[in-house]
Amino acid sequence: MDIARTPATPDGNPEMADAAPQPKEPPLIRREDYAPFPWLVPEIALDFDLGLAKTRVHSRLTVQRNAAATPSDTLRLNGDGLAPLEVKVDGEAVNSWSLDEGDLMLTLQGDSHLVEVTTEIDPSANSQLMGLYASNGMLCTQCEAEGFRRITFFPDRPDVLSTYRVRMEGPKDQFPVLLSNGNCVAEGEGADGRHWAEWHDPWRKPSYLFALVAGDLVANRDSFTTRSGRKVDLGIWVREGDLERTGHAMESLKNSMKWDEETFGREYDLDLFNIVAVSDFNMGAMENKGLNIFNTKYVLADTETATDGDYDAIEGVIGHEYFHNWSGNRVTCRDWFQLSLKEGFTVLRDQLFSADMGSEAVKRIEDVRVLRSVQFPEDSGPLAHPIRPDSYREISNFYTATVYNKGAEVIRMMRTMAGPERFRKGTDLYFERHDGEAATCEDFVCAIEDGAGLDLAQFRLWYSQAGTPRLSVRLEHDGETAVLHLAQEVPATPGQDEKKPMPIPLRIALFDPETGRHDGEKLVVLDQSQASFSFDGFARKPVLSINRGYSAPVSIERKIDAAELVFLAAHDDDPFARYEAMQDLVVGHLCEAISGSLDEAATATGREAIRQAFAAILADEALDDLMRGELMVLPSQSYLAEQMLLADPEAIHREREGLKAWLGAKLESELVAMHGRAGGISGGADAAARGARKVRTQALIYLAAGAPESAAEMAAAQYDAAANMTERQGALMVLAGLETPARGKYLLDFYDRYRGNPLVIDKWFAIQAQSLHPDALQHVKALAEHPDFTLRNPNRVRSLYMAFAVNPHAFHAASGEGYRMIADLILALDPINPQTAARFVPPLGRWRRIEPGRAALMRAELERIAAAPNLSRDTYEQVSRSLG
Repeated sequence: MDIARTPATPDGNPEMADAAPQPKEPPLIRREDYAPFPWLVPEIALDFDLGLAKTRVHSRLTVQRNAAATPSDTLRLNGDGLAPLEVKVDGEAVNSWSLDEGDLMLTLQGDSHLVEVTTEIDPSANSQLMGLYASNGMLCTQCEAEGFRRITFFPDRPDVLSTYRVRMEGPKDQFPVLLSNGNCVAEGEGADGRHWAEWHDPWRKPSYLFALVAGDLVANRDSFTTRSGRKVDLGIWVREGDLERTGHAMESLKNSMKWDEETFGREYDLDLFNIVAVSDFNMGAMENKGLNIFNTKYVLADTETATDGDYDAIEGVIGHEYFHNWSGNRVTCRDWFQLSLKEGFTVLRDQLFSADMGSEAVKRIEDVRVLRSVQFPEDSGPLAHPIRPDSYREISNFYTATVYNKGAEVIRMMRTMAGPERFRKGTDLYFERHDGEAATCEDFVCAIEDGAGLDLAQFRLWYSQAGTPRLSVRLEHDGETAVLHLAQEVPATPGQDEKKPMPIPLRIALFDPETGRHDGEKLVVLDQSQASFSFDGFARKPVLSINRGYSAPVSIERKIDAAELVFLAAHDDDPFARYEAMQDLVVGHLCEAISGSLDEAATATGREAIRQAFAAILADEALDDLMRGELMVLPSQSYLAEQMLLADPEAIHREREGLKAWLGAKLESELVAMHGRAGGISGGADAAARGARKVRTQALIYLAAGAPESAAEMAAAQYDAAANMTERQGALMVLAGLETPARGKYLLDFYDRYRGNPLVIDKWFAIQAQSLHPDALQHVKALAEHPDFTLRNPNRVRSLYMAFAVNPHAFHAASGEGYRMIADLILALDPINPQTAARFVPPLGRWRRIEPGRAALMRAELERIAAAPNLSRDTYEQVSRSLG
């Protein structure tokens, strides 16, 4: 499942009551308490009588005692907001059942039984968007992690694997398309304008992978022939009018299938693969077996409505969910503590896929930028947890950047140490050993050990220890020997005060400062608190390039001259290391400026070094524009805040924007020339055109800071001439941050041009919410009253409020109004969609790392949320941990 990143209370329903009162202290689930479920459910048959306001579900469960579990006569079937209309055991109606905290409890004496349960639910009242719910006249499901229990009573845990048969029946005019997992085995017409379809999935799966879609949809159909010669029918299902925007998604799907065969040896295993695009969805997408359900954001694209970034995201998410067919579906998780088993591994797979489809260097930089801006703050805050947590109260809160992105980095480190070929042997062994099973992270590590021939005993600490390791680096030179001194520290995190050293694989190179060349890349592994590594043959002190390719997810602290960073930014042959040198150069200067330790002369010296590096990047004809655009991006305010014990958001914003304005003014002629040069090649779909669009936007960003009047004119001209969304959105983003009459004109034009397209209107909201305009906070308040804004669509909520929450200069307004706005949102949204509401808590939870005045205001808002009655488990856990 891909993470993505409403004020009336919904109408109540006695059998599906959203936002029911929750206990103030939800139960703690601990990994060490895991025990196999005492009953197996080898088969389940589901019969749906479909309706938007009333759907009746009849389930037939074949249950057998589990010889591997502690015997029990009690069968607990999980339920959430359900009441059984009828319960049968072996064909006989029974009344001896009971409900325990929503779960159906039965006492069974024999070894095997047939249990039947009938339930009735109201999908139209399901604003949580978990289980079976209505979305714009269609029915769809989201069952990960615990949504299936909102459909019918079942042991809703990932280690209970069953084969599913599903029969759906409903009005044909309302639901002309009936889809579920696996293959369609029968369909027909019923009485009174009704029709039905039967689906069978031959592969055992947990309940979280169940899917159903019923609605008025059309399909982009294609096929793929597997390497063994089997034809797979493909379908991407969307609403009428969206079909022409599915071409890129289909090509991405076929590329994913081919890539997974060639790179990981994984072939698709059904006759059919369907994707459905849904406009109301909490996540990015879901990997249900054979029927992936996607947020429309990650399916629909054409050049008029989608940016280059949107195209990349669609390709990556399509790949991610498809790759889950093996890393998540065929081999699933034993319990939810093993979530990174499927998500961390699959994120790595989608990263490698996207790198092969485009620019490997740019993709790596993008991945690390996300890690640093989202996961590093998570690791250093109150919500820090290992990639395999020890406990949780609400599992939906652990769909985090730590589990996904850091989880991917941990597996990438194994690949770095093993090399691609031996790593492939390890993954082949993993799939061979555990196909059709519910596995653990330990199972994966053992397979890599055995297949790749590695000793990963100490490496397992990466799975159990939270926090970002801090690495201190020092290079000495004596005679012809260079000595690299390394030391690591893993900082304390909640519940983990003492940490052990972890193996840290570091790709390094030592450059001759005169020739600009090195003698080959080396891999060193620091597996102690500190160690030294000697390298001979250096008549001059070399320049160290370290953590090349970002081989380990660590924070590096070292004293390095600005001249050496400028050298690396100009000469390093590792693209990521070149980018990192630029980032280090800027971060070092800005951190000193923010602290107030630079006098006027030192400020001028620091800025001049950065200008020289930027000028070299702009002038380097050997650089492609995609990479040039990445090298021009300044470190984010959130990443700068991570470098400080206590961050002052106002000072960070002031110094960062000051440097940007200075560079924009000093390099104005070069930036204008680059913008014009790139404009001549920015209209195509190839890498050169994509790079040209990227550097044009970057040029406007710097010019808007350093020469705002001319930048406004250039941005308006770019908007007017734009033949694609990338250039139009880039121009509008710049205009939205400026105090210019053109701002209102072009925002209105954009809205009028796209008012019928929800995904593009999401962009319109987000552009204003994350703008650098001094009145951004007031703009967000006004936009919340806009007729097109609703709390009931997660995409729309995120487009306005999450864009605002990650806009530091607006969110951290000294008055605390930004904090109040997000707290008010959480309280309004929690009764409607608690999973989405809970994702807005972490920005407030960073209060301990903010200067005291703002910290007190942030904490006060968390306390206000905590005092509210009937908080959901999702929000309660996030708030209580943030305050604890």
